Amino acid sequence: MRILLVEDDLEQLEPLQGILTEAGYTVDGVEDGETAQWLLAHKDYDLLILDWMLPNISGLSLCQQYRSAGKNAPVLMLTAKDTTVDKVMGLDAGADDYLVKPADLIELLARVRALGRRVPSWQGDSLSVSDLQLHLNSLILERGSQTVELSHREAQLLEYLMRHPNQILTRDQIEQALWEWGAEPESNALTVLIRKLRHRLQMIGAGDWIKTVYGMGYSLKSPETVTG
Repeated sequence: MRILLVEDDLEQLEPLQGILTEAGYTVDGVEDGETAQWLLAHKDYDLLILDWMLPNISGLSLCQQYRSAGKNAPVLMLTAKDTTVDKVMGLDAGADDYLVKPADLIELLARVRALGRRVPSWQGDSLSVSDLQLHLNSLILERGSQTVELSHREAQLLEYLMRHPNQILTRDQIEQALWEWGAEPESNALTVLIRKLRHRLQMIGAGDWIKTVYGMGYSLKSPETVTG
């Protein structure tokens, strides 16, 4: 899951970005509203974590603009503004959740997981497409009675594909989802990762689920949806 984290206090931004990254998320961390605004206009995110009081453009305005643009990824406001009126304003601006600083990190991670599950195919901490089930906590991929363990990177790739089943995803879209903003992966990094994931899928009889769409990208299709 790709997260945009906007926090103007570097002493809070860096450790929080590190904790979220250790938890298996791809995190773009920025310190001001203008940079966040640019990223939201050019990249897709699965979750936004916004501080309210930011330079130039507030987190509240970012949230309002994001919703006005018709985008629907969950938004978590993480702010020191703690009155009931503040919370109502944040939620009315389009936030899905509101957490007051200083936040308990265990609670924050639980809320991130809960917001990330807001798609129909989630059950607990598992994501399913047809009879394929990915357990995010253990990195175990399950199909019927067969299981295989994935690396963090393989699980991140499969999670992204499973969030968009039957869609053609370009290499650029996948790279943006898996690599942090500004990172420059090797030219063959995605190709190698796809090959490794296919091998894992093959071990549980699902090696043909990832389709290469020539000149376009990749798509995850279960056998029930493959027509040729």
